[in-house]
Amino acid sequence: MNICLIPARSGSKRIKNKNIKSFFGKPIISYTIKTAINSKLFDKIFVSTDSEKIANISKKNGAEIPFIRPKSISNDHASDKDVIDHFLKYAFKNKINISYLCYIYPINPLIKISTLKKCKSLLINSNCKKVMTVGKYSYPIQRALFEDSNKAIKFREIKNKKKRSQELKTFFHDAGQCYWFNLKKDKKIKNITKAVILKKFEFLDVDTLEDFNNLKKIYKLNLHKS
Repeated sequence: MNICLIPARSGSKRIKNKNIKSFFGKPIISYTIKTAINSKLFDKIFVSTDSEKIANISKKNGAEIPFIRPKSISNDHASDKDVIDHFLKYAFKNKINISYLCYIYPINPLIKISTLKKCKSLLINSNCKKVMTVGKYSYPIQRALFEDSNKAIKFREIKNKKKRSQELKTFFHDAGQCYWFNLKKDKKIKNITKAVILKKFEFLDVDTLEDFNNLKKIYKLNLHKS
């Protein structure tokens, strides 16, 4: 089976009710659920949450709620691995045979069906273990600056001070959008991670209200679809 898992815990401190905050009149998690449904890539779409409120909203938008996630793996210290391992134990116990698992963060109104398809295609055709979405650093990290104890600005790597951007290696960061896992028990599958590179406005990490408002601007102007 092809399974989509969306983690959505309660208790966000910087943005209250972050995963279900209203986004153009709808709970923001509903956009992620609907994109997963409309992609037609998944046999089942699950939301892993510790909140009855989030569970009810997710159900209304077409996702399944297999359980209410324990508080022990729903706090600030719980990792994505904790959430995935907990779900896989549930799947094994309930005889849900998973070939491909797609883990999508709930605040993802910018995620596109084409991105989900590219990731799955790369996962299968590359015969690798994992595919994730990444974005390019907008400025070469080799030319990063820092502030010393005297508040003076200095180059972190002085050797790169006079180098042009074209001379430096391109680095990427996690786009925080989706992660595909090949769970088939096949010795030919290489235990490596590959990536689909996203464009500038195709993703945005949302940690603050300023980020949330910028997300609304990008979505409203359809910049993520250009």
